Amino acid sequence: MAITFYAASGSPYAWKVWLALEHKKLDYDVKILSLSAGDLRKPEYAAINPRMKVPAIVVDGGFSLYESSAIVEYLEERYPTAPSLLPSDIQRRALARRIAAEADAYLQPALSRVYRHVTKRDGEADAKELAAAKGELGLELERVERVMTDGWIVDAPSIADFAVYPVIASVRRMGDRTPAHAMSAQFGPRTRAWMTRVEALPNFDKTYPPHWRA
Repeated sequence: MAITFYAASGSPYAWKVWLALEHKKLDYDVKILSLSAGDLRKPEYAAINPRMKVPAIVVDGGFSLYESSAIVEYLEERYPTAPSLLPSDIQRRALARRIAAEADAYLQPALSRVYRHVTKRDGEADAKELAAAKGELGLELERVERVMTDGWIVDAPSIADFAVYPVIASVRRMGDRTPAHAMSAQFGPRTRAWMTRVEALPNFDKTYPPHWRA
């Protein structure tokens, strides 16, 4: 049965699910919602996700689910014969889950704190708070480098890669848009090589945020 996948262009959490859908080679229909147009606040979407955030999916006769980690776990259990999102070894599976959880709980929030200061109007940003936020993000980027290997984060493409990559790509995007706040120079060599591997995955380009192409 086809999956309806609700996303917003550039959302790291939605991108994680999108990469997972492609990896598992599932049949899905993507609907890109516009934050500026208020799509997330419309009653029809609030009925799917009352928190009015992305991502969300509707599948299996109308079953709806939100929260990216729950969605990825559901896809793995619901479609077990598709390519797996987790290693076969129990400890390696736990490691992949841990790294994905760290991306959600620490790496993405660290980026969000920097971005909130970067997007403030001239004169409103607090230089000390911005420096502290950048320092925190820099530490998280160092942690990312430490978990990298010469291949995938854990054995093969997994939820770890699909959770971490969108955030790292968003750090790079922030620097492209605001060079004064670029932090991609803090990417380690293994992180850079790993990004190239992710970007070479089949159908990666299909998941690339539409508005980033402009």
